Amino acid sequence: MNVLITGAAGGLGRAFAAECASRGFDLFLTDISAPALEAIKTGITRRYDVSVHTEVCDLTAPEAVCTMLDRAAELGVEFDMLLNNAGIDFEGGFTERAAGELSAIVEINIAATLRITHEVLERRSREKQLYIVFVSSLASISPMPLKACYAASKRFLTDFAYALGSELRSSGVSVMSVCPGGLATNDEAIAGIAAQGFWGDLTTNPVERLARRTITKALRGRRVYTPGVINRALSVAGKLLPRAFITWTVRGKWQNARAERGLGFA
Repeated sequence: MNVLITGAAGGLGRAFAAECASRGFDLFLTDISAPALEAIKTGITRRYDVSVHTEVCDLTAPEAVCTMLDRAAELGVEFDMLLNNAGIDFEGGFTERAAGELSAIVEINIAATLRITHEVLERRSREKQLYIVFVSSLASISPMPLKACYAASKRFLTDFAYALGSELRSSGVSVMSVCPGGLATNDEAIAGIAAQGFWGDLTTNPVERLARRTITKALRGRRVYTPGVINRALSVAGKLLPRAFITWTVRGKWQNARAERGLGFA
């Protein structure tokens, strides 16, 4: 099986790469950091007997995406799985962030993800099974003050994945969105989780376990995966409770978290 992983240099991307390699899957890894990609490749090839190819690519540039996929075709690589992991976030009130930062969230989390998904689908052999995973977020369950653009972008991915999977089910394409809570992938993420206290600890997902279960559930044809009992309960509550109440509750949660970090609230 050949697996394309975007955002492979990030914490979850690395976990996905290691999990796929442990299953004997060959990897095609892309990110914007060449040194990070090479470090991942070195680590994986030392531990696993799999093929690992890396390509630096700015997913927001259409020509760069096409060049990368042309390179894969030249190598004779046809993808069996696409893990749409690339994404960014800028925490803070809408007017606290630069317009370019807010646009970047939409461009990378939505537009770039749609672009590479469309290209991979266009290039696949119609008789070949393809698994597509979109990394969404627990933030997608409701409007989220201080993460308004990020949460909305992840809601788009969750809804889009469900619709796309329905469209393509009869053509050998299985589509799943995964909606994790907090991920302790870097110092900033760890600080954010710690600032939320009890709820931060309760909703955080171990990265390696998340990667393992995501791949397993995608291969089983699941459509949505929300890891963790508490997170699933919150997801259900997000569908049942009034959106105004949820937004008010989330606002208070983030207000307290930002106060813990000395950031204030807009």
